[in-house]
Amino acid sequence: MEIIFIKALQLICCLSLLVFIHEGGHFLFAKFSGVKVEKFYLFFNPYFHLFSTRDKWFTRLFPYFKNNETEYGIGWLPLGGYVSIAGMVDETKSAEDVAAQAPQESDFNQKPVWRRFLIMFGGVLFNLIAALVIYSAIVFTWGREIIPMRNLPDGLNYNQVAHEIGFVNGDTPISIDGKEIEGFSGALMMDISEAKTVTVLRNGEEVDINMPSEGVSLLEMQKSPQFFSLPIKPIVGELSEDMPAYKYGIKVGDIIQEIDGTPTPDITNVTTELGRRQDILSAEGCTHEDSIRAKSISMVVLRADTGAQDTLKLTLGDDTKLGILWDNKLKDIPTEHQSFTFLESIPAGFTLAWNTLSDYVVSLKYLFNKEGMQQVGSFLTIGNLFPSTWNWHDFWGLTAFISIILAVMNILPIPGLDGGHIVLLLYEGIMRKQPSPKAMEIIERIGLFILFGLMILAFSNDIMRFFF
Repeated sequence: MEIIFIKALQLICCLSLLVFIHEGGHFLFAKFSGVKVEKFYLFFNPYFHLFSTRDKWFTRLFPYFKNNETEYGIGWLPLGGYVSIAGMVDETKSAEDVAAQAPQESDFNQKPVWRRFLIMFGGVLFNLIAALVIYSAIVFTWGREIIPMRNLPDGLNYNQVAHEIGFVNGDTPISIDGKEIEGFSGALMMDISEAKTVTVLRNGEEVDINMPSEGVSLLEMQKSPQFFSLPIKPIVGELSEDMPAYKYGIKVGDIIQEIDGTPTPDITNVTTELGRRQDILSAEGCTHEDSIRAKSISMVVLRADTGAQDTLKLTLGDDTKLGILWDNKLKDIPTEHQSFTFLESIPAGFTLAWNTLSDYVVSLKYLFNKEGMQQVGSFLTIGNLFPSTWNWHDFWGLTAFISIILAVMNILPIPGLDGGHIVLLLYEGIMRKQPSPKAMEIIERIGLFILFGLMILAFSNDIMRFFF
C-alpha cells in the first residue's frame, strides 16, 4: 500500500505541475493577445470544485479577486485542467453560449488567425520548454552516467530474428549508419529498428550488418525474447506478492539456474522458456492437458541466503509470468560520469529533449495497429513508471518525459485537442473563412467522442494488464 501511495503521489505532483504549465501557456498567450480568460482551472470541476477565487470566503479575504475577469480554481477530478476563453467554442462552451453573448473586442474569435494560433499552440510550446528546462537542470545537477558500448564485457545476446539478420551472441553494436553510439540506453533498440547498417565489434574486429530494407518493427523487437539483451544472470530483484514466484518461495537475491532441465545462465534464457510456454497456450488446438503441462515447471534456484540449490515445482498462470523484477542489469558495468557547467547543460538538455521527442514521435506509427493499440495505457500505466521510493532524479526525468508526451499528444489533429483547433485555424487561414460556431461545436463533440473512446481503451488495457 505504501508503494502505491508513493507512486500515486509522484503522479499527481507530476501531472499537476505539467497541466499548470500547459494551461499557463494558453493563458499567457491569450493575455498577451488581449483575449479575455474567463476561467483557469487545475483539474476538472464537473458539478463542484475544491477551490475558486469566486468563493465568498476567499473574496472576503482578497476583495481584488471579486471583480477580476478571470476565475482561478482547483477542480476535484485530477485528469487534466483547462482555461475557458471568451468567444471560443470548446469543452466549456457550446455554440449557443458563444452566440448568446454580444461580440467583444476581447473575444477569441475576434482576433486575427495568427494570434489565435499562438494561443492554441502556447500549451504545447510551454510543455516542450518545460522538458528542455528540466533536462538541462538534471544534467547540471546530477551530470550523466554513460555506459560506453565498448565497456560491455560480453557484448549482447540476440534472439532468432536478430540471428537471421546476421547478429551473433557477443556482438557489441558500436555505430549505426556510420554514427558512433554514445552509450547503452533505452533508445538503442529504436535506433537499430530504423537503421540501414549496424557496425558491431566481433572478436576484436568491426563487422557491418545490413538491416532489412523495410526495417524491423519496434514492437516485434520488444517481444519476448527481445531483439537483444544484456547477458546478465537472472538474479531476483523484486517480487510481486500475488504472482507465482513469491507464492512458491522464491526470494530476493535468488538466482534462477534451470527451468525443466534447461540451463538459464542469463535473463534471456528465462524469458525464452516462459515465452515458449505462452506460445503453447496461445496456439489453436491447445488441449486441457497441454495447458497443464505448459503451466507446470520445475525450477532450480540458487539461494542467496544459504548458497544451496533448491528444486521448486511451480504452476504458472495463463500469462506464464513469474512476477519477478530482475536485479539491476547495469550496476556491475563500468560507467563514465559526465559533468556539465551551467552553460554546457543547456545544449545537453536540448539534445536529451530532442532525442526523446524524436524517438516518441517515431514510436507513434506503431499506435495504429493491433499490437500498438494494446500498448495504450491510462494513468495507471503512467503512474507505474515512477519508482517505488521517492527519487528526485527519477521524478524529474519522468516529469520531463511526460511533458513531451503531453506536448505530442496535444498537437495531434484530433478535434477537442490543441492540434484539432490548430487544423481549423489553418483551414480558416487558407480559405479566408471561419467555420460556423455550430460546425465548431459538432467537430468538438466528435473529438470528445474519440477521446472518450481512447480513454476507455486505455483503462481497459490497464485493467487487463494489471488485474488479469
